[in-house]
Amino acid sequence: MVAMSDRLPLFREVFYRRERRSVPLARDFTRKALADWGLDARADDVLVCVSELATNALLHGVPPGRGYRLHLYLERPGPLRIEVHDSGDGTPAVREPSGESGRGLLLVEALADRWGVGARNPGKIVWCEFAVPYP
Repeated sequence: MVAMSDRLPLFREVFYRRERRSVPLARDFTRKALADWGLDARADDVLVCVSELATNALLHGVPPGRGYRLHLYLERPGPLRIEVHDSGDGTPAVREPSGESGRGLLLVEALADRWGVGARNPGKIVWCEFAVPYP
């Protein structure tokens, strides 16, 4: 029998200012949540995607003086969902890399089971999902 608390969704969120150091902070925040939730199986893939989405928010989605919000959401049983909320314009898309940039969403597309972009006013939500084993 599954206890009621085992079926409740798990949620964590954090806000980061437009600072380069926010990317490693977002990774650390996610690493701790995954450990707390017992999700080790795909942790490396999840952390790469968090890094890429946070970096994209900093470079393309966060106007000066603003920040972004990172949401981690796990519904049991169900996927782990990562969301980065920013207030910038534009719609992210996978593009051909040029030079040393442009690989972030290629990595997200390769590592995550699904990803996409949702509406937010102002801005957008870039998300990805991972199937994770249910303990």
